[in-house]
Amino acid sequence: MIKTKIKPLSAIVATMLALTGVSVAASAKELIHDAEFYVIQAQNADRWAAEDQQLTQMLQALNEKYGRPPNIVHIMWDDTSVGDVGIPAISKMRGFSTPNIDRMAQQGILFTRMYTENSCTPSRAASMTGRYAARTGTFKVGFPLEGSGLAGKEVTIAEVLSEAGYATAFFGKWHLGDIEQSYPHNQGFDEALFTPYNQALSLWNNIGESVNAAIGLQRDSGLLVKDPYSLDATAVPKGYLMTMEGKKGQQAREWGDTSHKSYVQIDPEAQKRTLEFMQRQNAAQKPFYVAYWPNLTSFIPVPKKHTRNRSIYAEGMHNNVDPFIGKVMEELKAMGITENTLVVAMADNGPMVHQPPPGLGMVETIYRGGKGDYWEGGIRVAAFAQWPGMIEPGQIVGDMLHQTDLFTTFARLGGALDAIPGDRIIDGIDQTAALLNGDSHGRRDYNYVYQGDYLAATIKEDIKRVWPQHNEGALPEPVFYNLLLDTREQNPRLVNYLHFNSGHNRMRQRHLNWKQTYPDRTPVHDKPFTGVVDARPATQALWGDRPDLDVAPPAKR
Repeated sequence: MIKTKIKPLSAIVATMLALTGVSVAASAKELIHDAEFYVIQAQNADRWAAEDQQLTQMLQALNEKYGRPPNIVHIMWDDTSVGDVGIPAISKMRGFSTPNIDRMAQQGILFTRMYTENSCTPSRAASMTGRYAARTGTFKVGFPLEGSGLAGKEVTIAEVLSEAGYATAFFGKWHLGDIEQSYPHNQGFDEALFTPYNQALSLWNNIGESVNAAIGLQRDSGLLVKDPYSLDATAVPKGYLMTMEGKKGQQAREWGDTSHKSYVQIDPEAQKRTLEFMQRQNAAQKPFYVAYWPNLTSFIPVPKKHTRNRSIYAEGMHNNVDPFIGKVMEELKAMGITENTLVVAMADNGPMVHQPPPGLGMVETIYRGGKGDYWEGGIRVAAFAQWPGMIEPGQIVGDMLHQTDLFTTFARLGGALDAIPGDRIIDGIDQTAALLNGDSHGRRDYNYVYQGDYLAATIKEDIKRVWPQHNEGALPEPVFYNLLLDTREQNPRLVNYLHFNSGHNRMRQRHLNWKQTYPDRTPVHDKPFTGVVDARPATQALWGDRPDLDVAPPAKR
């Protein structure tokens, strides 16, 4: 069941809108967006309304043809620069190829300005909830043992689409927590095979220990000399699970174990289940939403190379992610539902260029920075969409989109907007017009860029303002970058951009003001890996008293 039903805009929101000089009529179906949306909506409302009528007619005609709303396939992998895939000339210069992703770009849309959060867990939370990660309390990257995750009170796109009759499934890298309320089958998915953490666990085994890729982890493996000075048995993680599976309303089960042998089987199993899920739902004539978010690669390289690049990243894209995208397209064609299925494929954030494992091979391609940064290289990603008959082929779309927009857009396509909760800010904007009408039909010209829970930059149109207090006073205030003239963000400007100063000040202040009424969620914490029916003894031990989590200060004397 959906956790919170939609309700009209509150009086306080209407007051806030009035203070911004924007008039927006409250409606039972009105989502609560951030203040900046209403500023641009007031100036474009008539055009958008006319466009929405045309879009609704297109979707109704499709529904009548197939007897159900469109299927949605969302493929999202790790850490890829804009240009690394989908633009063959750049891939050629990088020494590898992704022909199936290139074909998506040729037969659908290549987005040039898709924004994400700047690292894995925040990005995945934003995609699932349609909200900036700072709002949901999932702004830190999770590692074992985390004891936290996506709050049960958050509402995911799986829950929203389930309310509209969709079958939903998740397969791959979840990375949204190791607590029971965060598991995907407890967050609206009918079925799931998922990893609660990231690819670092590919090194957490005897192979990784033996080559010093994970140092001092395998204390009980017989590989290490016993440390006579060790006093704390909880200093390194024990009892964690690498992969789990579950179905809605049931407890989870461990899938495989924590060995490298099990790790390299996760993506093949997730791919197999993705195709089977699509086949089952199509046979049942039920609309489906499936998120396939692969692990991409192991940090332990495969000896045989298939690319000139030969890096861990390039081999993973060339041998794993790209071929499966081709299989998805082939299967949709074989089932005769390509025209009733939207496929979105994208990266979750920029490349891991800071302290990567040896041989990873991720680089800054066009934009400065990478994973963890507020620079464009950390938050601007490769992204594509294909939908034959609905999306015109060969498009290059320059409109700004944010990954949270997929949440609201998927809900619109699935006829599920009424299932989106009305008690919180939804950052995602309905971008159906950008999908179906193409370039210059987007409905976003702004973005808020967070590092953790800190607002590090604001972007309005092509101008980025970095808030210098985050740079420890390294640059004078204010600091502006023109993202068209300075893609590497190496030439901060002041005097010739001061006319943007007041606009960015107001944009930032409106955003912060609305948090007083709709505050960010405090991160949730609980004991890890409860709700696992076949938990090993070491895992069960985590459910008891945990000296590393449960230490309380002594009472004052």
